[in-house]
Amino acid sequence: MAIGYLTIQARTAHDAIPLAGVRIGILDDEGRSVYELTTDENGEAPLVSLETVDRELSLDPYYGGKSYIGYDVFAQTAGFHSIHVTEIPIYEGETAVLPLMFVPLSEGQRSTGTTEIVVGKPAVSMREARYQEAPVDEPRVLRQVIIPNPITVHLGRPTAYASNVQVSFPDYVKNVASSEIYPTWPDASLRANIYAIITFALNRVFTEWYRSQGYSFDITNSTAYDQAFVYGRPIYESISRVVDDIFNEYVRRQGQIAPYFTSFCNGTTTSCAGLSQWGTVTLANQGLTPLQILRTYYPDDVEIATTDIIANVPSSYPGSPLRVGSTGLDVQTIQTYLNRIRRNYPAIPIITDEAGVFGDSTRAAVTKFQSVFQLAPDGIVGKATWYKISQLYTAVTRLSELDSEGTTLGIGTVPPAAVLRQGSRGADVITLQYLLNVIAEYYPGIPDISQDGIFGNATRQAVIAFQQTKGLTQDGIVGANTWRVLYEAYRGIGDYVPAPGPDTGTIEYVVRAGDTLWRLSQRYGTTVAELKRLNNLTSDDLNIGQVLKIPTGQAPSYFEYTVRAGDTLWRLSQRYGTTVDAIKSLNGLTGNLLNIGQVLLIPR
Repeated sequence: MAIGYLTIQARTAHDAIPLAGVRIGILDDEGRSVYELTTDENGEAPLVSLETVDRELSLDPYYGGKSYIGYDVFAQTAGFHSIHVTEIPIYEGETAVLPLMFVPLSEGQRSTGTTEIVVGKPAVSMREARYQEAPVDEPRVLRQVIIPNPITVHLGRPTAYASNVQVSFPDYVKNVASSEIYPTWPDASLRANIYAIITFALNRVFTEWYRSQGYSFDITNSTAYDQAFVYGRPIYESISRVVDDIFNEYVRRQGQIAPYFTSFCNGTTTSCAGLSQWGTVTLANQGLTPLQILRTYYPDDVEIATTDIIANVPSSYPGSPLRVGSTGLDVQTIQTYLNRIRRNYPAIPIITDEAGVFGDSTRAAVTKFQSVFQLAPDGIVGKATWYKISQLYTAVTRLSELDSEGTTLGIGTVPPAAVLRQGSRGADVITLQYLLNVIAEYYPGIPDISQDGIFGNATRQAVIAFQQTKGLTQDGIVGANTWRVLYEAYRGIGDYVPAPGPDTGTIEYVVRAGDTLWRLSQRYGTTVAELKRLNNLTSDDLNIGQVLKIPTGQAPSYFEYTVRAGDTLWRLSQRYGTTVDAIKSLNGLTGNLLNIGQVLLIPR
C-alpha cells in the first residue's frame, strides 16, 4: 500500500496565536480511528503517515476512480468551536498541511458548535462546464498590478447569499491550486497551472470585475465563474513550494500592464478556449517549460511579469535574499520582526547578533520560523520567508494595538444605548468599529474597517457580515440585540483566547533609534538601575536592535500603533487624547511625515 502524509496546525487570529493542547482525531474512510494527537506550543501536531493509493492514478486523465484515499479530522479545544474536516485527499508521497483556524466561543456560550469543512475531489476531476467571463479588451482600471493582501473571496456564485472570507494572497493561491489540480503533477505542469491561477485572480482585482458591479468581494469560489477555493482545506507541500517561489509573478502580453485573462478548464470532460489542465501534464512530460506551456494555450507573446507591490505589507522585499554575512537595515528589520513574533511562538530562538548583522543566531531564528510555517528551512530570507515574517509581524502587532485601543477607548461591559445605522457618527460608532475589528481577527467572514467614527458603507457591510455569522437579522442596523451579541463575542475572546507567550514578569524589548535607559524607565514605570540589573548591563550604552528585558509590574505609558492610509499626527493625537508634540517626542520624530506600516509609540 502507498503512503502519504498529513500534518495539522491549530491557530487563531490569522496565525497570530498558536493553540497548544488541541485534541485531534484522524479517521479513515470507513470511520475507524487511526490517530489521536495533541498540538504543541506552536499549535502543531506530529507528522503522520497514512495509507493511500498509487500516485500513478492521479497522472492518468482517463482514470475514473478516486486517485487518493480520503480521511476525516475532528479537532476540539476548550473555549473554541470544534472543527470537522471531511474527505481530505491523501496522495502517495505528498504531504498535506491542514490549517485549523479556531473561532472562540462567545461569553456565556455553553455548547460548542462545529465548523464543517468538506474537501473532496479536485475540480479537474469534475464534469461541470465553466463559464469564466472575460473583461473587455485591454482593461485599465488600476494603474498598477497590486497583490491584494488580503483577497476577499465570496463562498458561492456571485449572486448567491453567502459568506465572504479574507485570506492572504499566497494562501489563497495555494488553496486554489490544491482545490483545482493534483499535487502529484510534474513541476512544469504545476507552475503553468499556478501562473494561470495567480493571473486569473489578479485580472479580477485589476479590472475590479466584481467591485465595479457593487459586490463587496474580489472573486468567488464558484468554478462556473472563477476558480475553486475551499476555506479551511489542506494545502500540499509540492504546491506550496511553487507558490512561495512565484506568488507575485503573473502572465501578461508584451507591451501591456494588465494581467492576461487566463481562463482554463480540465481539457478532458470539458473544453474551453484557454488552458487545458490535463494538457499541461502531457506537455510537461514532453519537456516544455512553464512559459512554453502557457504559450501553447494563450497568445505567443505572453510573458511572465513581476509585481513587488503588495498591499498591507509594512516593508518591501529588498530584492535579494538575506543570509549569513548580510548586513544593513533589511537585516535589522527581520531581526526586529522575529524577536516580536517569538513572544507568540516561543520555540523561535532569540536573536543575539548585533543589530543589522545576519549571524548564526539570526539564521537559527529564521530556520525555526520557516519550519513552523512550512517554508523551506534553509535559514535564508528569500521572498516567501520575507513576506511571511512581515505578515505574522503585522498580525501579532495588530492584536497588541487593538488591545491597547480598547483600554484607551474604555469599552466597558455595558453596550451603548444608541441605535446606529449608516450615516451615524461619533464615539459610539468608534466603539462599534473597534469591536468589529477585534472580532474580525477571529471570525474570517468579517472585514477589517477604519475606525473613523463615521458609519459608512464599509461599516454597514461589516455589521451585516457579523449579523450573518451570528444568525441575526441582517439589516446593517446596530440595535440592542446586535450590541448585546457584539459584546458577548468580544468578551468571549477575552475569556478564551490565550495570552501570547509565557508570563515571566518581563517582556522583551528591541532597542530602537533614540532609546535610552532613562526613556525606557519612564515609559515602563521602572528605574534605570532595575533595567541594568535585569540585563546585566555595566554601562548606559544601548545598541539599536539590542534585546532588553523590561519588568511588567506596571503597564507601559504608551502602546504601539501601526500607521495606516490617511493617518496624520494630528488625527492620531485627537483620536487618542494626546498631542502632536508628545507623539513626536516619544518617537524621536523631527518632522510630521508618516509612512504606511510605520510603528509609532502613542502615549496613553
